[in-house]
This record gives sequence, C-alpha cells and structure tokens, in this order.
Amino acid sequence: MTDAPTTAARRPGEQALTALGLSAPALDPADASAHSFPGGGRWRTEIPSCEGPEALAVVLKEASRLDVPIHRISQGSGVWMLTDAEITEMVESTGERDIELCLFTGPRGTWDIGGSTRTDSRGAGLRARGHDAVAGCVEDAVRATELGVKCLLVADEGVLWTLHRARAAGIIPADTTLKVSALIGPVNPAAYAVYERLGADSVNVPSDLTLDHLTEIRRVSGAPMDMYIEAPDDLGGYVRMYEVAELIRRGAPLYLKFGLSKAPGIYPYGHHMRELTLATAKERVRRGRLALDLLARHGADGDMAPLGSRLPGDLQRFEISS
Repeated sequence: MTDAPTTAARRPGEQALTALGLSAPALDPADASAHSFPGGGRWRTEIPSCEGPEALAVVLKEASRLDVPIHRISQGSGVWMLTDAEITEMVESTGERDIELCLFTGPRGTWDIGGSTRTDSRGAGLRARGHDAVAGCVEDAVRATELGVKCLLVADEGVLWTLHRARAAGIIPADTTLKVSALIGPVNPAAYAVYERLGADSVNVPSDLTLDHLTEIRRVSGAPMDMYIEAPDDLGGYVRMYEVAELIRRGAPLYLKFGLSKAPGIYPYGHHMRELTLATAKERVRRGRLALDLLARHGADGDMAPLGSRLPGDLQRFEISS
C-alpha cells in the first residue's frame, strides 16, 4: 500500500463559495487514507445487483455505450438462484472483459423459517442459521468456484472464516476473494479489523458512515472498502454523489458501488421480475457515469486502479490452527 497523493481535488462549489466569502475549512491532510490498491490506484468500480446473464448483458452494453469502466460486477440473490449454464455464461462474459464476477453464497436468515428476522429487532438478520445454512454456503462456494467464479459475497462471520480456511486448505482456489455484504457491514474500526482478520478481501460498510468514520477505519486497516455511492432503499436510500472525491480521499482503497434508490427490491430474483431487473441494471450504469463525470469535473478522477485488477494486496489474518 502506498502513501496518499499530495494533490487536492477541487471541492464542489469551491470557487463560487470562496468568491462569496463562504469558503469551507481547509482539508486536514491527516484525514486522508494512506492506502491504495496493489498495482496502483485508490478506487475501483462495482455494478451491484446484476442478477443473471440477461442483466449482465444489459450492464455490459450500457457500460460500453456510456464509457463506464467496471472492475467488479456483483449479484445479490445467490449462487443457488442460477443454473450452471447461467453461471458459466456470466463467467465467460466477464472474463472476456477482465471484470471480476462476485456471486452471493447460500442461505440467509431473511429467506428461511426464522421468524425473528421479521420482528422489529430483525433477529439474526442475514446470518446463516445453523449448521445446514453454513453447509449450503460452502456448497455454493465450491460449486461457483468450480465453474470459474473468483469472488464470493458472504453475509456471516462464520461463513467468512470457514471459506477463508477452505481456500487455505485448497478446497476452493487460493486466489478466490471474499467480499463482506453491506447487510452485515461493520460500523467501527475494531469490527472492520476483525472482518479483515477473518479473511475478508473487501468489506462493504454501511453507506451512512460519516467521513470521520472512514478515517477512523483507515487508521487500523488497509483492507479494500466497498461503499454504495447511491444505496438501495432497503439500505437507507442514501445518495452521496457529491462526496465521491472525499470518500476516496478518506476511504481508499475504495470500491465505488453504483446502486439505485427509489426502486423495488429484486432479491431473490426470478423471471417474474425481468423487466424491472433489466431496467434497474441499465440505470445503475448511468448512475455510475454521473458519479464519474463529477469526479472528472472536480479533477479527482486520476487515481483509478487499472482495469482488470482484482486482488486486495497483503492483509492481516488470524492464524489458522492445524
């Protein structure tokens, strides 16, 4: 990981507000993240909620039309919602463009018989309830990696540690990357560091974390961070488009996730939701174009990681006992 760049991007409205005597306080260099991706660059891009080959084709076509660079494409319904042929098609399509494909693993508490997840407290939430749920996640992981998937999305600490041990043991490929879901994302530096040590290669933090929270996390961990620039409504619907440059400055290495607010949920996806899924997939790419245009206007678009890069670099891990 390398030191943060010394040049500052133009802040939104800076020149006009300064002329009116309303300039913002100077940025504190101590707030900037000192980390970057291996191979260079401080930010990568991700298009989430790409639920199958047809939605993927829409995303790739729109990304080409709008010239939106993509490092990672992720899916939310789960490996179990895709046939082998569909997974293979998605692996081949993303492989041709050197884009990382990330699929969600296995059973989750919100989709099984656990009534506590439907109470006000949300109970165990997205965690894998019981041995059988963990087993289902492992089954998905083995199946997906055998079909060529190189990134797995997890929503349970035990599943994360189990899959980290599985790749160390050669049960899944050693270069498989593990991504922590926004649905269980950590909200403090201590928790973030624990996820890194459990095997996370990128950690999705809730999109309502403040800029100071990101700086606090970066003082204890250099593990790549994922963050919705626009969050789905079930994750709060936050829109942080004008903060993109500062999010990168504070949170690098950072995946910019282009989500979509004011849209119905689509998990678990089925063909009965086809039109909505394709329309929202296309709009997510457009949202990405808007965010990238903002970065360009503010002179903050120069530190993108090379396309095709996917590995997280050297991270801190708990020791795996024999």
